[in-house]
Order: sequence, then C-alpha cells, then structure tokens
Amino acid sequence: MSKNNKVLHFGFLLLANLMFSCQKETIETVDPEDNTPYVMEVPANFPKPAAMQDNPLTKAGVELGRHLFYEPLLSSTMTVSCASCHHQDRAFSDGLILSNLGISGKALDRHSPALFNLAWANNGLFWDGGSKNLESQAFGPLTHEDEMGIYFPEMVDRLMAKPLYVGLFKEAFGENPTAAGVVRALAQFQRTIISANSKYDRYKRKEGQVSFSEDERLGMQLVQSKCGGCHSTDLFTDNNYHNNGIDTDFSDDSKDWVYKGRYRISYDIKDLGAYKTPSLRNVMVSAPYMHDGRFATIDEVLKHYRSGIKNTIYTDRLLFQANGNPGIALSDREVKAIKAFLISLTDEKLLSEAKYANPK
Repeated sequence: MSKNNKVLHFGFLLLANLMFSCQKETIETVDPEDNTPYVMEVPANFPKPAAMQDNPLTKAGVELGRHLFYEPLLSSTMTVSCASCHHQDRAFSDGLILSNLGISGKALDRHSPALFNLAWANNGLFWDGGSKNLESQAFGPLTHEDEMGIYFPEMVDRLMAKPLYVGLFKEAFGENPTAAGVVRALAQFQRTIISANSKYDRYKRKEGQVSFSEDERLGMQLVQSKCGGCHSTDLFTDNNYHNNGIDTDFSDDSKDWVYKGRYRISYDIKDLGAYKTPSLRNVMVSAPYMHDGRFATIDEVLKHYRSGIKNTIYTDRLLFQANGNPGIALSDREVKAIKAFLISLTDEKLLSEAKYANPK
C-alpha cells in the first residue's frame, strides 16, 4: 500500500468509526420485526465467540451481507467482488500465490487468506493484525487501488439505483444504502461462515458412527502435542502472531513495511517477521500457504517445520526443540499421520453450503 493510500486507508477507518458512532441510534430504532436476530449456533466443541455488541447479527443484515459479498458493483470497474479472491470451494481462499484478480491486475503483497470462523477472530485481522475487526477490515480491500478501488459516494449511488439493495438496506438497517452499512453487512455475513462439520468435528462430538483410522488418531495426537502451541483449540489457531522462521532478513522498508510482519503494526521488535496463525481447518483445500503463498503444497510446509526453520533471534521459541535445535522433530511415519489428520479437518459442507453461496 502506498503512503498516499495508507493515509487514505486510515482516513476511511476514521470515517468508518465516525459513521458507526453516528449510526448507533439509527440501528437501535429499527423495527424489531424487520430486524430478527440471527441466532448463531456455536459448535459444542468451540470456545465462546467474540462479542459483537456494536454490530449484532440479524437475519436481514446477514442476507444483505451475502448479496454484497458477491456484488461487483462494490468495485470501481464493476468487475470485482469480495468473492473474486475468496472462493467458497477453496474455503474462501483463491488458490493463488499472490492474487492478481483485483481491478489493476497487479499481484498483491500478501496471500488471500481463507475466510471462516471469523466470529472467533478476536485479535485483529489481516496477516499482521492491521485492522481491529471485520467492519474496519472491509475498508481496506474496498478502497485499495489494486483490489476494488471504490469511491464510496459512487458505490452508494449504484446501490441506491438498485431497488433490491434499497429494500435490503431498509430491512437490515432501516435506512438507505451507506458505506458504513455495506461494511457492517459484510461483517455480519462473514461472521456466520462457520467451519465445524469436518470428519474431525463429528468424531470429536461423537456424532454418528464416525471413527478415526490409526493414522488419523496418531496425526491428531501429533498435531495437539507438536503444533498445538500455535494451532490451538478446535479452531486450530491461537489467533496470535508468530515468526515461524521462514526468513532471516527483515530490513526491507519498502511498501510501508509490509515485509516486517506484525512489527508494522505493533512497533514491537519481537514481532519482526511475525504473521497471524492460520487455522489448520480446510488446509488441504486452501493451498498455497504462508502469508506470501510461498509453499505450494502441504508437504513443503511440513518440510519447512521439520528442517527449514531459520534460527534468528526473532524466530518463535515454540519452534525449537528441547536440545535447542530449531524445527519440529517428525519421522516420515509421523508426517504421513499428520497429513491423514489434516484431511479429516476438511469441511465438505462448508465448501458447498447454499447459505454461503452467491444468492443470484
């Protein structure tokens, strides 16, 4: 992101906060009958989701968000939607190393992350945690010159010209389309995308007659014991930031410090090269991997953790063995078992669930 765009980005975030503050009263006056709460069913094996007091889920808000997620009118060229880089059949990732599917056709600086279980994302979004919540996060891709590049007054005019959206906004927020309403609705929809119906989930919750193979059981034990420091709970992420030893040089100051990881946001030296832990859920359908998509396959990822960890003062100590050597000690047999377990984390229902699909 250029310096000018960074200024513009933060300007929009400030605008968003002001708009939210101004909208609070409007939202509270919406007819409850037109604003039925959306009841999120929290999976029994999941922790409690993050609080959402400022933007409570409603059926109308979620449905509006689903329409907007697939709506190319939100981009300046009317050719790109959120779904352009977040495909449902790839757990809402895009399968590219660095996406070039935005309005400029230029490759972005970071890999498009998978989207699910975001109601539990309580520690920032983007690979470096550069946005506090889904509402503010949406302003980034919407306004970025290489992604959607929209000018909000034009976006609102386009939505106002569509009776469908005028009606959906009235139902969701009791008002005409606004930029703040767009990001609120997008956030609501994304929070409802839940991945909790994998073979592992059914096994864990003792649903049906699901059983694990010997490899799957061993893989589960290995992931819990050797990867659980970062891929914790049944979300399989700690929602935290770690330097996982893929680089040794963090001196590149270009592009507003995008190559410095979490340090770009925290200014804490220990966060140099640290990026957010992605979930292991659906990892077998959301390649490539890492914040820059450098690893094409899960085998390359596992090879990195076995023998490719770079030993720097910034590398997370979780990735060091008791003898002080970097890397996770794994035999070939254990790698095979871990892969079997990772397959069990694929949620086939999520990949085709109608309520997450394009409504048009």
